[in-house]
Amino acid sequence: MSFSAEFTSTHLPTPYGSFQLHVRTDSTDEQAPILLTMGDLRGKPPLVRLHSECLTGDALHSLRCDCGFQLKAALSFIATEQRGAIVYLRQEGRGIGLVNKLRAYALQDQGLDTVEANLKLGFEPDQRDYGEAVSLLKSLELSAVRLMTNNPAKVQALRQAGIAVTERVPIDVGNNSHNVRYLMAKSRKLGHLL
Repeated sequence: MSFSAEFTSTHLPTPYGSFQLHVRTDSTDEQAPILLTMGDLRGKPPLVRLHSECLTGDALHSLRCDCGFQLKAALSFIATEQRGAIVYLRQEGRGIGLVNKLRAYALQDQGLDTVEANLKLGFEPDQRDYGEAVSLLKSLELSAVRLMTNNPAKVQALRQAGIAVTERVPIDVGNNSHNVRYLMAKSRKLGHLL
């Protein structure tokens, strides 16, 4: 699958296989979402993950969340099928940013759960927006996907934007003693399907 001049693209070898990394050519925003693809995405609906950046989980391998585990699982699932895409959204801490996420962590250390901490800081429980992800998927001319997620809000966002989610592929990984309360709050308060 070739990408238009709308994207700057490069080869990205990973432990999971060879991907292509894309960013919109006209983007000047250092927080612009990136697109990681493998194989030809035309034809039957490909595996897709909308993944919000999590520095602590993705890069520092934190056990406080399941984010890094989910990203690795998504890369592995795509590599197994030899086709799919990850839209990597720069929405740290469910949209509150890194500094506020660390403030929320400090409140969680004092006994609040992840939702309560965000509310105490004056934020919504989840401030993410999936508009840029929808735009990227539509630029790939994807009208249907198999979405790797536990979050029904992501399924709803794509469906409301006219992208069919033909299958929700559960991505239940990373459960451990350090994130039990976090996962329970996501399930009970945010409706995640865990």
